[in-house]
Amino acid sequence: MVRGKISVLIVDDEPKILQYVRTVLEQNSYQVEAVTSGDEAIRRVDGGYRPELLLLDITMPDMDGLQTLENLRSSGLHCPVAMISCTTETQSLVRSMQLGARDYLLKPFTEADLLSVMARLQAELPITLPTPAAKPVLVHTNPQPADLPGASKQSESVVELPNGVFMVCSSPAMQKVTWQAATVAEVDIPVLLLGETGTGKDVLAAFIHNRSSRANKPLLKVNCAAVPGDLLESELFGYEAGAFTGAVKSKPGKFEQCNGGTIFLDEIGEMPSALQAKLLQVLQDREYSRLGARSVTKVDVRVISATNINVQEAIASKKLRSDLYYRLNGLSLRLPPLRDRREEIPILLREFIRRHTNGTLDGIPPITPRLMEACLSYSWPGNARELQHFVNRYLVLADEESAIAEISSGESHTEISKGLKSISRAVKCDVEMVAITEALRQTKGKRKAAASLLQISYKALLYKMRQFDVPLPRASAR
Repeated sequence: MVRGKISVLIVDDEPKILQYVRTVLEQNSYQVEAVTSGDEAIRRVDGGYRPELLLLDITMPDMDGLQTLENLRSSGLHCPVAMISCTTETQSLVRSMQLGARDYLLKPFTEADLLSVMARLQAELPITLPTPAAKPVLVHTNPQPADLPGASKQSESVVELPNGVFMVCSSPAMQKVTWQAATVAEVDIPVLLLGETGTGKDVLAAFIHNRSSRANKPLLKVNCAAVPGDLLESELFGYEAGAFTGAVKSKPGKFEQCNGGTIFLDEIGEMPSALQAKLLQVLQDREYSRLGARSVTKVDVRVISATNINVQEAIASKKLRSDLYYRLNGLSLRLPPLRDRREEIPILLREFIRRHTNGTLDGIPPITPRLMEACLSYSWPGNARELQHFVNRYLVLADEESAIAEISSGESHTEISKGLKSISRAVKCDVEMVAITEALRQTKGKRKAAASLLQISYKALLYKMRQFDVPLPRASAR
């Protein structure tokens, strides 16, 4: 199925910008509406207008773009958004991404810049569309092979990175994370990646590095949990000859080796407290001293860090310094677990098989409908990494019964291992989301009436709608 013209709403208080964008987009088969203020955009949306894409200027009088976006989200508009900005001011861009913006245009921009952003926004629409402009960098789409049952018949997005690394971003959850990462990649601030073990934090770090201005410089990874605490300092910052027993010659550390590039600090919560203080100094002053050195070394390195721990608990227990956390958290991105993006399991299976066999699919054991059903039903507590190991074992042993038994027997223990509080919380959220959706349906999208029906305040309803990303029914009203 192919759409007709894609509808775009442009909000900018500069008439020349509006006219330029309208002309370019209409020449490229978009259906364009343009308004000069946030208030007017909100009135249009509250009146029933639902654009498929939104371009929104950040700096406007009376109501700025961030306030406008927040109000539009509350009004039930959840289309892909790109912000238009005259600066790369970090706080505004970060806030816009927290509100769900996927990309941004920096003034002054060219026709190619505009069409490239439109293509990236368009890629998030639910139906495959003909692309009128450049496609997103590093993303290709592959049709699902016929011999892999249970997969979507639509094409999926696979982000290719150097050294055979890839990232699947076909689910709404991963599309959101990927475009947030693509946007923050161009803003030179620290990034903190959160998520369970095996969700692909190292892959996302590589994606950010390769989309940044530092892409032609080194990306080095240090696993803070894998290196003993007394060796981690020398690993990061290096040492001079004679600094300790066995240090017969000087050695540069990882920070020095990737000067100008990016360092990825995995499992940052496992770093000893004393070393956290030294890392904080590097982030603040961009300088450090090798072990045993009297001189100071200047360094220009972007820091991407990751952890799977509960950050707030780690801060409360003094395991993680709060000042270091706030310095590392220029922006945090949370990778969803595989159980929350099950539609990507068939794609990941295909990619793991293809890469394990170097693209030679002849003679490999088949992924039968029964095996695929087991894979889709399993919760994968180890996430994509566990799925990759599972594929490797299956390709070696070629025993379908054992493979199904392996993941089927593990499932009964997985849910319980989460703990009763986590299970109860998840069930509570699911029930609330269903109740809110049903109340909005019964009241034909009238949020005040829905709040009354649910016996909660209007503000509480708006908060929960944003929390669960609940859209308004079509033809909705206040």
